[in-house]
Amino acid sequence: MSDDLRLGLNLGYWQRHANDATELVQAAERLGYDSVWTAEAYGSDVFTPLAWYGARTTRIKLGTSVAQISARSPVTTAMTAMTLDHLTGGRLLLGIGASGPQVVEGWYGRPFPRPLARTREYIDIMRKVWHREEPVTSDGPHYPLPYPGGTGLGKPLKLITHPLRRDIPLYLGAEGPKNVALAAELTDGWLPLFTLPGKIPAMYGDSLSAAPPDFDIAAMVLIMVTNDLHEALDTVKLMLTLYIGGMGAKSQNFHADIIGRMGYADAAEKIQELYLAGRKDEAFHAIPDDLADGISLLGPPSRIRERLQLWRDSPVTTLLAMGPHDEPTLRTVRDLVLG
Repeated sequence: MSDDLRLGLNLGYWQRHANDATELVQAAERLGYDSVWTAEAYGSDVFTPLAWYGARTTRIKLGTSVAQISARSPVTTAMTAMTLDHLTGGRLLLGIGASGPQVVEGWYGRPFPRPLARTREYIDIMRKVWHREEPVTSDGPHYPLPYPGGTGLGKPLKLITHPLRRDIPLYLGAEGPKNVALAAELTDGWLPLFTLPGKIPAMYGDSLSAAPPDFDIAAMVLIMVTNDLHEALDTVKLMLTLYIGGMGAKSQNFHADIIGRMGYADAAEKIQELYLAGRKDEAFHAIPDDLADGISLLGPPSRIRERLQLWRDSPVTTLLAMGPHDEPTLRTVRDLVLG
């Protein structure tokens, strides 16, 4: 339980067109938001916007939610993180995640199997880079260093630049129980995408049992301050339609799986079946209102204030607000969450 929730702003990734959110980020900083986060799928990347915003702010923390591990080798991510952390005075929060087979194999041309083992190896190499205790080597099967074969001239190397922080805060985007357990074991925080706050203990209690006391659960939450609850629910349902129906294959869709574990297995199966059959409108209407409402904070301020108690009573420690697009809304959300 956390009566003192931290508040961040999650910008996501660009949709169709470039979106310079500098003014929104600066407003969030003025209003006392703790952090701003970006994302990547197969469009805008996760680091460049943070460098842009970091150059135009002074205090707000800068998070990646998430940097896809198949997009970069672990040493590349470690170098990028170290560079950005230096340039922003130690404000980076590095969230990483495995993504899914559609993106990993279809976009990055990398193998997806064994994501847990790959993530563990990835984290180990990044920390070796930052710690600079010796030239970096790895005998793991996924990211061997030096590279076996080739010219045979590969040489273990040590990061030239001394990091500003040898332990950059590390978060893991995770949905499955085993991946959440990996986050609790190895990282400083967990970035859940869809969350029913009251079900976190039942769904992830065992997975989180090894988490340290200061472990940050930074949940992404769509927040819409509006008098039109029906329209707000439709906005959430549009997002869920895509993620449950189309962000994955019929045989493997992590988003549909998590909705099933929330207690909506029949609905998730129906939504995916309709979506993949091209009946997207029917898939949209198959999403239960209480699911869309439960993972979000929707409605007028009085309703959001009341429903915030569900999040305060949960293990969540940070709310990453998705949805606000102007300073007045940012201020309203700030006042509701932080008081």
